[in-house]
Amino acid sequence: MTKAKNGVDKNLTNVVEQLDRNPVNSHHAQQLQQDVNDRRNQASMDHDDSADLSTPFSAGSSGSGS
Repeated sequence: MTKAKNGVDKNLTNVVEQLDRNPVNSHHAQQLQQDVNDRRNQASMDHDDSADLSTPFSAGSSGSGS
């Protein structure tokens, strides 16, 4: 991914990058799409904080202060 430059729409930049990729055949197209899906899935897992909401204290803290 590229960094957005001043005055340039990041979404449009990403669309242009996607259009620049020319898969050679259907297998290559599927591999490129799987790479995108894997990155998206990893990013969503990296930002999933649902486990943090279930306990009021961090894993190493008992909360008693002693």
